[in-house]
Amino acid sequence: MSSYARQIDELGIDGYLARYGHREMLRFLTCGSVDDGKSTLIGRLLFDSHMIFDDVLAATRKASERFGTTGQEVDLALLVDGLQAEREQGITIDVAYRYFATERRKFIIADTPGHVQYTRNMATGASNCDLAVILIDARYGVLEQTRRHSFICSLLGIQHFVIAVNKMDLVEFREERFEEIRTAYADFAARLSVRDITFIPMSALKGENVVHRSTQMPWYQGSPLLAHLETVHLASDRNLVDLRFPVQHVLRPDLNFRGYSGTIASGTIRVGDTIAALPSGKQSQIKSIVTFDGDLQEAFAPMAVTLTLTTEIDISRGDMLVAPNNAPPLSNAIEAMVVWFHEEPLQPGRQFLVKHTTVQTAATVTDLRYRINVGTLHREATGSLQMNEVGRIRLECARPLAADAYSKNRATGSFILIDRLSNATVGAGMVVERKLADDATKRAAGSADAGSNVRLQHNRRIKPEARKQRLGQEPFVLWITGLPRSGKSSLAYALEQWLFDNQRHVHVLDGEILRLGLNRDLGFSGADRWENQRRAAEVAKLNLACGISTIVALVSPLQFEREQARDIVGAEHFLEVFCDAPLAACEARDQDGLYARARAGEIDNVTGVDAPYEPPTKPTLALDTVRDSVDANVQKVIALLRSRSLVR
Repeated sequence: MSSYARQIDELGIDGYLARYGHREMLRFLTCGSVDDGKSTLIGRLLFDSHMIFDDVLAATRKASERFGTTGQEVDLALLVDGLQAEREQGITIDVAYRYFATERRKFIIADTPGHVQYTRNMATGASNCDLAVILIDARYGVLEQTRRHSFICSLLGIQHFVIAVNKMDLVEFREERFEEIRTAYADFAARLSVRDITFIPMSALKGENVVHRSTQMPWYQGSPLLAHLETVHLASDRNLVDLRFPVQHVLRPDLNFRGYSGTIASGTIRVGDTIAALPSGKQSQIKSIVTFDGDLQEAFAPMAVTLTLTTEIDISRGDMLVAPNNAPPLSNAIEAMVVWFHEEPLQPGRQFLVKHTTVQTAATVTDLRYRINVGTLHREATGSLQMNEVGRIRLECARPLAADAYSKNRATGSFILIDRLSNATVGAGMVVERKLADDATKRAAGSADAGSNVRLQHNRRIKPEARKQRLGQEPFVLWITGLPRSGKSSLAYALEQWLFDNQRHVHVLDGEILRLGLNRDLGFSGADRWENQRRAAEVAKLNLACGISTIVALVSPLQFEREQARDIVGAEHFLEVFCDAPLAACEARDQDGLYARARAGEIDNVTGVDAPYEPPTKPTLALDTVRDSVDANVQKVIALLRSRSLVR
C-alpha cells in the first residue's frame, strides 16, 4: 500500500488535510539532454518514497512488459511517460506533471523533454518552477542541450539548481569523473544569474542518492536528492515587498457590494492601506479583504482575494492595484527576452496579441535586437528568430502595460505572445530593465521626474466661473471617435459652424491640426498615438478652464485611451460621440488612398487594417454617418447639448 493510501486510511480525508494541507509547496522540473534519465529519476523518487498508488504501480508493471527497457524490472520512466509515442520511442515529448508530498513539503514535478525540437515544452514547464533538477549523463558530461536548458531556466528566473550527475553506475561511481563534470559545469554556470547550485552524484536506475544515501559513493557527504528538496530555502524567493494586484474580475452580486477579485501577484496588503489603480493613478483605501472563508485583515502573495475600497473609483479587468509610492513603470514600449515557440520565424514588424497579467492588447515587434547563442551565451545579430531560439526584442503595445523587470518580479515581468489569427501561443517573454543609454532617453526620464516635483500654484485671480459668466456659456468637450473616413471631421466643422453662428465660443482639434503643430514630433507607434491623444485632452482641458468649448475629432481607437481623455478633462464635461460607419463604407469614401496603401503594405498601423479599433460600448451619442447626412447628425448633437443645458 502506498504512503498516501495508508495515511488516508489512518486519518481520514479531513484528518489528512488538517495535518498536511498547509505544508509549503515546492514546484520543480527535471531537464537536460536526451536519455539523461529524467523520467527514470522521477519514477525512482516516487517509488522509493512510497508515493505510488497500487493500481498505478500495477499498470506500470504491465506497461513495462510491452515498452520497458529494464528487463524484468519495473521501468520507472513509464510512470511519467504516459503518451503512446513516448513509450514507443522511449523519450519525453510533452510536459508531464506529478504530485506527491512528504512530512515536510508538498511537491509538483514537471518532467520536461530533452530533445531540441521540444525546447518550447521545456520552457513552458519551467515557467512556474522554483527549482530545476538538471540531469547530466556521467558518461558524456556537459552537452549543448544541458547548457540550453540551464540558460532557459536562468532566463526564467529559477534561482535554485540541482545538477544531478546521473548514471554514476556506468562510470564505476568514480569521484574524479564527478569532479570533472562539476568543474566543467561550474565554469559555464559562472555566466548565469543563478545564486544556488548544488551538485549530487546519483544513479536513478539503482536508486543511489535519490531518496536514500548511496553506499556506492561514500566519498559524497552531501544530502540525497529528496532531503535536499525538502530543505532548500524558498522564503527569500517570494516578493512580499512590491504590491501588485492585477484585477481579474469586478464582483457586483448586488447594489450593496462592489469588489475587485484577483490573485495577489506579489507583496502584502492590509485593511486601511492606500492603493493606486493603474493606469488611471486614482487612489483609495482598502475597506475589506474578502475570501470564501471570511474577511481578513491582511493578505499576501499568492492568495486569491476580493478587495473592497472606501471610495468608488473606476476600475476594470486589466487594471492593477499597487502601492502609490511603489508603482511599476507604465509604458507602451517594452524591452524583453523572448523564447520563440512557433514554426514560422519571428521577424520585426509582425503584430501579435500580448497577454500580460490580466491584460490582453495588440502589439507590434518593432525591433529584434539580437539572438542568444545558447551554447556560448554570446549575442548574435539576426533578422529573425527560429523556433526554440531566444532573443531580445522591442515591443510596441497599443495600451500601456504596468510591467516590472522580470528579474524583480516574475509575475508582472512575464507575458506571452499570441497569434492574432490562430490564437496560438507563439512566444514567452521576460521584460528586461531598460538602461538610459542615450541623451534623449535621459531627457525623457528627467522630464518625467521633474513632473513629479512640480506643484500647481494657486495664484490665479480669475476663476473659471468668472470666465464662463463673461463668455455667457457652459463649456464642454465633445470627443468624436470613429474609423478613419467615418465622417468625424465633417461633423466637427459643421457643428463648429452652427455653434459659432449661435454666439458660442468653440474650437476644433482634429488630427491634421495636431500632427502639423503641437504633435509634429510624434510618429504613429502605439506609444506616440497614446501621447497624441493625451496632449489633445490636455489642450481641451486648458480650453475648458478658459470657458471655451472644444470639439476633438480623433480616431482614438482604444477604449482605454478615451477613458484616459475623460479622466483628464473631467467626466462631468466630457461627451463621447461615436461616428458609426463600417470599414467598407469608410474605404469607399477614401479619396486619399489611405486604406489602399495600407492594404498594399506601403504604410503600417492603419486603424481598421493592421491596427485594432475598439468601438465605444456606451458612448454618449452614436451616429449613423452612412445613412444620415452631416446636417441631420449635427441636429442630433445639438439636441444632446440642449438636453444637457449646454446650448439654448
